[in-house]
Amino acid sequence: MPKKTAIRTEERCTWANSDPLMADYHDNEWGRPERDSRALWEKLMLDGFQAGLSWSTILKKRAAFREAFEHFQPETIAAYTEADVERLMANPGIVRARAKIQATIGNARAYLAMRDAGEDFADFVWGMAGNVPILGNGGPAPAQTPLSQEISAALKKRGFKFVGPVIVYAWMQATGIVNDHACHCFLHLKPQPPEKAPSPRKR
Repeated sequence: MPKKTAIRTEERCTWANSDPLMADYHDNEWGRPERDSRALWEKLMLDGFQAGLSWSTILKKRAAFREAFEHFQPETIAAYTEADVERLMANPGIVRARAKIQATIGNARAYLAMRDAGEDFADFVWGMAGNVPILGNGGPAPAQTPLSQEISAALKKRGFKFVGPVIVYAWMQATGIVNDHACHCFLHLKPQPPEKAPSPRKR
């Protein structure tokens, strides 16, 4: 019989020990500084879909989300019509919440409006955070912070929806704007390399 790979539990954030998918996400994505504007936007959209659900639910559906939303290209999604909303509502592979789907379309338009006004999404977000990852205290993470409230308000002012301060803080953790690995975690004090640049989309 093939040898079963053990899941490390003693050095990882406790929440990531539930299953191999969560462990892999923790070890290779969560908390790594993301500097690509489109990738930052995609992750914010997925965190919006998570509202009221567990992250493991979204993670398991992420491939289906990416296929349904055409790799989360804001230029494509901004042109969606009501027919696209109905198409997405009929897709069992994603979270079929009409308000969240419509918000994603509106958020694509808000993202493009920022870009057209000369406001790069990554520069905007990281600038508000001081351009360097914020190191958490290694203890229980807060649900929101004054900075997540500030970023949330700034995004809402620019037309974004489903970007409340709790959603924004979860997104800040996921994208490495804040390093909230627990003090016992092997990644708590270790500087995290940035996410790799996304591969060019194949046509």
